[in-house]
Amino acid sequence: MPFAHDIIDQYKFCHLRKAVILIFAFGIVCLLGVLATNRCMGTSSSQDMPPPEIIQPQGQHTASLIFLHGLGDTGKGWSDTLGSLRLKNIKIICPTAPIKPVTLNAGMQMPSWFDIRGLSPDSPEDEEGIKQATAKLQALIAEEEKLGIPTERIAIGGFSQGGAVALYTAYTTNKRLGALLAFSTWMPLHKRFTSQGLKYNGELPVLQCHGTEDPVVPLRWGQMTSQLVSSFFTKHTFKTYPMMHSSHPQELEDAKSFLTETVLKQ
Repeated sequence: MPFAHDIIDQYKFCHLRKAVILIFAFGIVCLLGVLATNRCMGTSSSQDMPPPEIIQPQGQHTASLIFLHGLGDTGKGWSDTLGSLRLKNIKIICPTAPIKPVTLNAGMQMPSWFDIRGLSPDSPEDEEGIKQATAKLQALIAEEEKLGIPTERIAIGGFSQGGAVALYTAYTTNKRLGALLAFSTWMPLHKRFTSQGLKYNGELPVLQCHGTEDPVVPLRWGQMTSQLVSSFFTKHTFKTYPMMHSSHPQELEDAKSFLTETVLKQ
């Protein structure tokens, strides 16, 4: 089953911001844009993450959402986008990935949760990097738990590469989570997953969203990911939108309703 193990993310969001736009086809690397902001690269080493972008709740803090950006982006863009939803009682945490060289991008360094080594279904995956990113997400979950938020009221999610980390974390964590948002993404290391291997989050509500015109993570990959994910997450919903590799106003409204009916309703 071919999955988008190794996708280089392209960004076209609702809000204006500087981004790296990368398109790779048939092994030809075409750099369309250059990320030219110190906010993205910062002064952190390849092993460290800068402090996350945090949107505090407008009311009592009763739930949390931890959302991971895609390749080459930072937490700032998604914190602005998700903050515009005005979720009254949800604290939003948007971390920025460490700066790492990306093999498929000729070793160019950029914010990346893990390395991407090839585009074919048989390309090797950065298993160690995926697991390290999962550990970072689990650490953020633990921080919210220390603040008194039960894990059942913690939602995780991400866009593209960040969504891949969120999906892997939901499957492998030993914590019962509250909800999962998976935007324009795929399941990494998918060949290892079975419904029998899932111990803690079989009834986790999952909202998976994908663009019908996505040239970076094609819709068919989203559909195949949906088939796999729905086989072990029984409360899985898959929705499509007329968009490319980006976000859509209706997608965001659906995410708001989803969170309201899950981590805010408990």
